[in-house]
Amino acid sequence: MASHSDTLVVFFGATAGANGGKLGSDEREIILLVWQIVDLRDKKVGKLQQRLVKPDTLELTDQCEEDTGLTLEELSKAEPLDTVLQQFQQAVSVELKALGRSSYTLCVDGPLLLRQALHPEASKKNLVLPECFYSFVDLKREFHKCCPNSGPVKDLTLPSMEEYACLPALGEQRPGLREVKTMVLLLLHILAEPYNHKLSTFETVKYKFESGACSKTEPVDSETVIRARGLPWQSSDQDIARFFKGLNIAKGGVALCLNAQGRRNGEALVRFVDSEHRDMALERHRHHMGSRYIEVYKATGEEFLKIAGGTSNEVAQFLSKENQVIIRMRGLPFTATHQDVLGFLGPDSPVTDGAEGLLFVKYPDGRPTGDAFVLFACEEYAQHALKKHKHILGKRYIELFRSTAAEVQQVLNRYMSTPLISTLPPPPMVPMPVLATPPFMSAGSSRDCVRLRGLPYAAAIEDILEFMGEHTIDIKPHGVHMVLNQQGRPSGDAFIQMKSADRAFMVAQKCHKKMMKDRYVEVFQCSTEEMSFVLMGGTLNRSGLSPPPCKLPCLSPPTYAAFPAPAALLSTEAALFQPPLLATPRTPQPPTHSPAPTLTYYAPQPQLYMNMNMNYTAYYPSPPVSPSTMSYFAAPPGSMATQPAPPVLSPHGALVRMQGLPYNAGVKDILSFFQGYQLQADSVLVLYNLSGQRSGEALVTFPSEEAARRAVAERSSLPLSGHPVRLMCCE
Repeated sequence: MASHSDTLVVFFGATAGANGGKLGSDEREIILLVWQIVDLRDKKVGKLQQRLVKPDTLELTDQCEEDTGLTLEELSKAEPLDTVLQQFQQAVSVELKALGRSSYTLCVDGPLLLRQALHPEASKKNLVLPECFYSFVDLKREFHKCCPNSGPVKDLTLPSMEEYACLPALGEQRPGLREVKTMVLLLLHILAEPYNHKLSTFETVKYKFESGACSKTEPVDSETVIRARGLPWQSSDQDIARFFKGLNIAKGGVALCLNAQGRRNGEALVRFVDSEHRDMALERHRHHMGSRYIEVYKATGEEFLKIAGGTSNEVAQFLSKENQVIIRMRGLPFTATHQDVLGFLGPDSPVTDGAEGLLFVKYPDGRPTGDAFVLFACEEYAQHALKKHKHILGKRYIELFRSTAAEVQQVLNRYMSTPLISTLPPPPMVPMPVLATPPFMSAGSSRDCVRLRGLPYAAAIEDILEFMGEHTIDIKPHGVHMVLNQQGRPSGDAFIQMKSADRAFMVAQKCHKKMMKDRYVEVFQCSTEEMSFVLMGGTLNRSGLSPPPCKLPCLSPPTYAAFPAPAALLSTEAALFQPPLLATPRTPQPPTHSPAPTLTYYAPQPQLYMNMNMNYTAYYPSPPVSPSTMSYFAAPPGSMATQPAPPVLSPHGALVRMQGLPYNAGVKDILSFFQGYQLQADSVLVLYNLSGQRSGEALVTFPSEEAARRAVAERSSLPLSGHPVRLMCCE
């Protein structure tokens, strides 16, 4: 059998849209293929062959008609791409047999025809390309090796190479035929005296994407990474690799991004083998995946490692089994074992290596999260497993999704973030206004609180009071704090402040693992400091306090602002408390009790709005922080005396209040609205209502009063997503 270098097939094509250096950038279909065989051993050429290709959409751009001279009438009589490719194979095979050859390599004028046009189109039309289209010789690269003074490879064109080689200009030829004849002459020119060039570089197109793990210590070149945005939420790494078909993605180079709730946010970071492939990927900006167009932007290696990098040996071992299909299971009972999961999946979807092919995701203290990842040896087994989506295990329905190695790393990183320090840090010593602790939440180390964990999500304050039983009378005013997640829904946790540490100890002893509805609830004694710290995003376990990893390195705490709330608004708007960690303690005011207390709901006086875009990453799927804290107050009727509202506290700079925002407007939208004012993300404070939803208002901190007034004058009443926004300076 002859080697690939003995026979080349010079190959050329054109699309119905952009050609030349922009070939394939507009997703237009191929309409013309031209080829000619070159016998390198005997320096002979075969018959020049041309085929027109009928596109699915009969439409040509003006530039294409000018470049190719083709008309819609000619194309309407042509064969579709799959038929033309079969004709190509048959014609080449006949000529090779006549030459006594059995193999060949394609020779193209740059990689765009194969990588940016043929492979993407074949992928969209579900065509299986012959093996010959996965390896090729780039004439431009070979010419540059032979003639390094001819200029950079990316700037070389057929006319410039023809001029440099001093080849005679060809007469009038039809487009396509002229290009192939020129390529053949250039090829024979560099193979002959005095160059005697030997073809040595054969480029390849990867058959399929290879999954794999990525270490945080692995160097990643920023010139090889892109961010794809607008992906369907159910997209897998294989779907993304198919979108970039023809380009070589690095092993494990697809990282699906997750939002704060651990769900895919429609973005992915993709790492290619080199910058050339990255640049070609950028040309696919706004190309389509199904009916959706995908935006493609540059990204950095640091961003990729933040999403895909991992350090856990357990994860590395789990992902060390290559060519496996990964399925993510969500919503597992906390008591589920390996055997329970294997039994749930059944014999039709055997897990790779049995129990070793299962990875349960846990919190740092070892508690299960309800998530797990499963390995399958082939696509067939994975498909059988996906049919169990929303089937019942125990009393819960289980969600199953395709997953990736990068998603495994990302989820484990969120759950298992190692605390940077293991004890409660002192209050940050930075010049900033601080808020007084609410009178019912005094800072201190007395263990007069209890934490309830594992509450039914439907549990209300009445259920907690019933659960507490005879101990209800020992609850402090405002002593029940239901912790809600970022969507304003119950998180399953609550804190209760008792009258004394002895009473808290008694409650923890008598109520621990007592049943509420169909779930047992864990009850732990804790201090007010620990309660406040957990509300900030830290964890409370046997080792003591583990602060939120994402916030500790930063000495500047999140921005809070306080406004006196009119009495009419107290029942409708949320009150968010600043944790005592960042507050000035104040002596609590003793409550007045009656023998038979009346249970009353009471909204805290200081109406505090907190920036809900803080980067909580300690826990997943949702940060353990309350966008709204519901408090319970035990007091006789008429005992709720009105307390004076605290003074308005402003952060450094000048505040501007925004009203009339769209309810889906976020920090990025507000920053775009004030483009040119050089604001940072932490300058924006989105306001939330009692249900944890955006209220349509926000506070923006400007560096100076002059800048704030200029922004109000220039931007007030301008639209944001079609909504006119009102601006006013806060005195």
